[in-house]
Parts: sequence; structure tokens; C-alpha cells
Amino acid sequence: MNQTMTRMDKPQSFSRRTLLQATGALVVSVGAPITLTSVRAAESDAATATKPPLTPDQLSSYIAVNADGTVSAFSGKMDMGQGLSVAIRQMVAEELDVPFDRTQIFIGDTDTSVNQGGASGSTGVQNGGKQMRAASAEARRVLVNMAADKLGVPADQLTVKDGVISAANDASKKVSYSELIGGQFFNVHLDWNGEMGNALYAPGKAKPKDPKTYTIVGQPIPRDDIAPKVFAQADFCTDIRVPGMVHGRVIRPAIAGAVPVRVDESSIKAIPTARVVWDKGFLGVVADKEWDAIKAAKELKVEWSQPTPAFPSQAALYDHIRQAPTRKREESKQVGNVEDVFKTAAQAPGRLVVSDYEWPFQSHSSMGPACALVEVKDGRATCWTGTQKAHFVRDGVAAMLGMPEDKVRVIWTTGPGSYGRNDADDCAADAAVLAKAVGRPVRLQYMRDQGTGWDPKAPASIHRARAALDGSGNVVAYDFLSRGFSRIDVNTNGSKPWDTLAGQNLGVALKSGDGFGFPGESYGFANKRAAWETIAPLLDRSSPLRSAHMRDPVGPQICFASESFIDELAALLNVDPVAFRLRYVRDPRDLAVIKAAAEKAGWQTRPSPRRDQRGNTVRGRGIAYAQRGPTRVAVIAEVDVDRSSGKIWARKFTVAHDCGQIINPDGLHHAIENNVVQATSRTLWEEVKFDSKSVTSVDWRTYPILDVTEAPEAVEIVLINHPEIAPSGAGEASSRPVPAAIANAVFDATGVRIRRAPFAPGYVKSSLS
Repeated sequence: MNQTMTRMDKPQSFSRRTLLQATGALVVSVGAPITLTSVRAAESDAATATKPPLTPDQLSSYIAVNADGTVSAFSGKMDMGQGLSVAIRQMVAEELDVPFDRTQIFIGDTDTSVNQGGASGSTGVQNGGKQMRAASAEARRVLVNMAADKLGVPADQLTVKDGVISAANDASKKVSYSELIGGQFFNVHLDWNGEMGNALYAPGKAKPKDPKTYTIVGQPIPRDDIAPKVFAQADFCTDIRVPGMVHGRVIRPAIAGAVPVRVDESSIKAIPTARVVWDKGFLGVVADKEWDAIKAAKELKVEWSQPTPAFPSQAALYDHIRQAPTRKREESKQVGNVEDVFKTAAQAPGRLVVSDYEWPFQSHSSMGPACALVEVKDGRATCWTGTQKAHFVRDGVAAMLGMPEDKVRVIWTTGPGSYGRNDADDCAADAAVLAKAVGRPVRLQYMRDQGTGWDPKAPASIHRARAALDGSGNVVAYDFLSRGFSRIDVNTNGSKPWDTLAGQNLGVALKSGDGFGFPGESYGFANKRAAWETIAPLLDRSSPLRSAHMRDPVGPQICFASESFIDELAALLNVDPVAFRLRYVRDPRDLAVIKAAAEKAGWQTRPSPRRDQRGNTVRGRGIAYAQRGPTRVAVIAEVDVDRSSGKIWARKFTVAHDCGQIINPDGLHHAIENNVVQATSRTLWEEVKFDSKSVTSVDWRTYPILDVTEAPEAVEIVLINHPEIAPSGAGEASSRPVPAAIANAVFDATGVRIRRAPFAPGYVKSSLS
């Protein structure tokens, strides 16, 4: 297989029509039923043939066979650096029986793909790949039927290899995909379920292959986008340029909620081409040169309103969460009668265990702040952006520009990275406002302090876990409550003006939603309940502390509390942490990942904490496990703790991972590793600091992250493959148990339980003393 890495084809360079016509082939519409006669009739009428509409119920919306026999896949998902493009190409190649290197994928362009939800919820393979698999299987079925008509051989007597269909009993009777339909469009109806986004599914009549027959799916095919990025051969969003473009900057207030009341435009008259854009609470500048835009943003004299500071002090954050009115409460299905058991347990000393845990606001703090370019021309608009959700940004940009959605094209272009709802969607909306105001294409680049300070935040929260024990040390009741800011204060995408800073600055009212989550596990306690509660946001308009999705939304903080508490119970009862979990876990796949991780790590059975260490540096191990939807993960962390400084080094992780069927083990390994590293950073360092006026964490000094000297020396991975189970998400699941695994390892090393993140040296040192 040819693994040569070459510069990626940029989706913006092609339309579907130019792609199919690349070798001069005719573009025709192939109707159903599919017969050679109908193909020839279409060929004779090529001058008037048109492409079927780009709709979810059309096979041509997903798959095309090009004139040279290569296969193009069009996906409404995005690859945010986790190798999704390779995995989907493997699924397409497998179902169509074509070599992997004869496939190409075009992603995240609203003019070439339908809305499949973008990069969202680790659904790239489990939803997006599922659809591309179904479409590819249907394309193969249609092509085999066309070949049967052409060759005069029943379809069930034909075989396919490398895009060539031949008679099983007569190899001379053969025809290639390109000969049948190369450069033409499928015009085949699919059975669309009527859903858009992640839930979209539109299968055809074909049944996908039996996994036992796979030859491409399951192979460790390396990514072909890494080398072009490393050698500066691939464009990032920041590299896009168009004729007549100007550069923009937005200006944020020093006090959250403030709006400009007077702007002295003469204060920047000495800066060539600089121009002010001021509309209600929205304020920005543009200039022909980027440095001039930067200078104008700094030098523009602005008088701001003086609102009452909206935020509590940093030290009062968790008290605020405890005391604020509950806006919404939701409970899981209760097992047994938790309250009655707790009432009884409260009368027996030592039989009621209660612990509280705390998690801060955290920033996406992408390696580079967001960039977007918006051009309005000839009644249409085009936006280049690093968003995770191009189709939703299209809707938001259309609303900002007052244009129909079908007149707006959004082209996803590789950005600085994204872990959920970061600042990319806000940047696209801001760029649209600037472009509309100045009548020229605007490239908007946020500054570092805006990217870290004003991006949507992972919500701060508190968690209380309670357990009741009987006289024999059995857990007879378990109760878990999460309480915090909603994970959807602003929505998971920028499709509505009220979910963007631009919209809110222009006066659109915030429509804050409510959502949190429950622990993902299968502990079979006789009486069990989980609940979550949300409180109102701190500010009801444009806010640097608005909360939204960040990688594995609210998963790490919930699991940090729930799996730390399980460890506390094991320690209280003097039981080995793995053995304690195996006693209560009920799901067989959950049991399997716990056992696999323990075996791989060489886990020695004993209770925590260790009692045999002296000296300044102590070492410990800890385990945590979690479900994330259908995916199961167990993580064992091994840490060193420096008692004198409080610094923790998470030196080794062992991960057992079960996401059903594995499409590409190479990509899966990389996804797990980057989950572990980022989750370690969030656990040990990351905390948004703020005062009563605004966020004060605005750069790498005030918002430190894990550096290369602190990275683990090893991440060992056990992949549990279930070809018979549909593939599920791997982009987030392994980040979920990491904080608890580290916390449990720190307890094992020191005998001190850390119940507040992050485990920064100063906090750990004070806890140890």
C-alpha cells in the first residue's frame, strides 16, 4: 500500500463538478432503476444533465466515482487532528472494494457536504462513519447491478476487487467502476431518517459487509496530513488570503458587561487606512495592514459604561455555586430508596460517608487564538474558519449578514485545534459583522488575551458523593450530586446570534440553556441515585465566563469526583481499589477494561495508601474507570510526588480502551495519547483566574498548561476490539478517568486526598502539610 505523504487537497480548491470533470469526463445524471440503457441515454443528453441536489437523501451527496477511477467521499464531519479522515476513508474503501490510496475525502465544506453535525461528541466514526459506510455499500450495490446489466451476468455471480467487477467464473468478463460511472453522478435515493446533524442517517438498500471479511478496516494506516503540516506545506486558517482583504481586530471591555458609550475615532487618524466599526456593544477596527489594525485597536480611545462588577471573588466561587438558587435539577432513574437507607445509616456511627469535590472554570486555550475570513461578493458570502461545525457557522454567519443560508458557504480550514465550543465560532461571527460594515473581505485574528480570556469556558462545579455502609462493610446506598454552571450556557455551536459574542454585543438576548451530566459507570449498589443541578450564569450578556462544551463536556470533573469517592470507600474499608471495583461493577465490558488495565500495569493487590515510603519523593498508583456512551475506558496512573514543592509528575499511564469495532488502531492510539496528555494538563495546572471585573487568565503565564518536561514518560495502551459491536467514540472517552486516576495515585503515595482541581504545587503542598 502506498503510504507516501503528500500535501492534502484543499476542499476550497474544488467544486463537485470540477472534481468529476478533472479528466474531461462527461457529467451526467444516472437515474433509477440503474441499467446500461439508462446510462447511455443520460450520456446522449449530457449537455442538459444536472447534478442531483446536495440533500441528505441523495447518494451523490456522499460518494462519487471520478473519471480516473478514484473515489471521493464528502463528509459533513471535521477532522480536528485525530485522524478521522483516514478512518472514514478506510470504511469507504472497504465497502467499495477499492484500494485505500485510491480514495480521497473532502470535509467540512458546506458546498460539498450535508450537515452531519461537524466534530461533535466523538461521533465522527460512530455516526459520520456509519453514514459513509452505508452510502459506500449502496454505491457498490448500484455499481454491481450496472455491471450485471453490461456484462450479462447475474449480480450474485460477480466479484469486486480494486474497483473492477468481474464474473466469478469468467475473469475475461470485467468492467471497472470508472468505465461504468466515472465522472458521472449517482442519482440514487437513500432512506433518510429526516434528521440533521449528528443523528443524520440515510442508508440505501445494501447491507454493509460482514466484519469477518474486512481487509482495510482494522489496519494501522498512518495519517497523511501530518507531514504537510510539519513541513509548512499545508495552509492553516491563518494563511488564507483573498484579493481586497483587510485585517480586523475586535476590542473587548476591561469590565465584563461594559459597552462603549463614546469612541474617539480621531485618536487613530495617524494610522493609515484604519477604520472603526461601532454598533451598540460591538466595537472593532479594520486596516489594510494587520499591524495597523493591531495598533489601532490599542490606541483607539474609548469611554466605556461602568456596570456593577458581575463576578464573585475567586475565593468565593465554590460558595457561590453552593448558595446560588437552583435553576434546574434532573435525576437519574433511582434504584431502591436512597433516602430511607441514609436515614437509617445516619444513626450508626461510621456508616455514613460524605465527600465534596470542586472543579474550576477552564479555558480551551487553543495553541493559537481563532482566525476567520469572511468575504461578501456578488450576493454570496464565503467564510473560512477553523470551527468544528461548519454548517452551523454557516447558519450563524447568514443571520449576521441578513442573507439566506443557501447563499453562504463556510469552508472548514485547519485551525489551531479545538476541543469543543472554543472561540472559532465567535470569531466567524465577529468577522461577518466587520465585513458587512466595511464592504470588503475581512480577515479577523484574535489576540492571545482574547483567545484565552474570552473563549467559552468549561463550567466550574462542585460534587457531593454520599455512601451508606452496613455492618459488614458493604455499600448499601450511594448518592451523587453535581452542581454548577450549565455546560450549555451558550450552545455547542454558533448557529444563532445569541450564542456568539457578536450577537450578544449587538443586543440579542442571551438564551442560556441547562445541562450537566451523570457519572458513567455500572456500580450495582442496592440503592442508588444520581442528580445534577445548574445555576444561572454570572452575567446575562457578553461574558468571558460564559460556559459551554469543552472536551468530554463535564466528564472529567464528574468522574474526578465519583471515582475518587469510590477509592475513598475502598481505602476506608481497607480493600484493594481494583478488587473493590470488581466487587460492584456489573457490566461485562466494564469489568474487562478494569482487568485489562490492571494486568497490563502489573497491578499488585493491596489497599491504599502505601505505608512503606520515606523521604522527599514518594510514588503511588491509582485507578479510575468510566463509560462514555458505548465506550469503556480504565486508566491506571503512576505518579511521583515531591513533598517539599508539592509538584506532581504523572509519569506513566496504562489505558484499557473498548470502543467497539476498531477502524484504525494507529489513529486510536494517537487519540488516546493526546486525551491523556491534555487531561493531565487540566488536572495538574489549568484554572481560569478572575476578579470581580473580568478574567485575569489571559496568556500562558497566567493560564499555565503542562509543558514537555512534565509530560508522561509512557502511555501504554490495551485496545479491546469488538468487530461485532458498532464503533463508538474515541476522541474524548480516555480523558474522562484521568483526573481521578491521578488523584487516587496521589492518595496512594501520600495518604492525603486531593478533592479540588487543579493539583497545582502550592495547593498540593499546603494539603500535604
